[in-house]
Amino acid sequence: MATTVSQMTMDELQDMLGRLIEQKLLELPGDPDEGLSVRKSVRDRLLAQRKAVEGGERGESLEEVTRRLELE
Repeated sequence: MATTVSQMTMDELQDMLGRLIEQKLLELPGDPDEGLSVRKSVRDRLLAQRKAVEGGERGESLEEVTRRLELE
């Protein structure tokens, strides 16, 4: 591989940038909320919403959304 960027081919530059980006992405931290607690009121509300969606009281299925938006 060339020693300076100006001496690199386009393929060499793209390869180098791809490796650098991949390396940086692997260095990023995981879930920033990991280890934090959720208030009981928030947890209860989320569980109630999930039950409502599962029971058909709230939300739309993916199939309904794609049909409505004509994405089929």
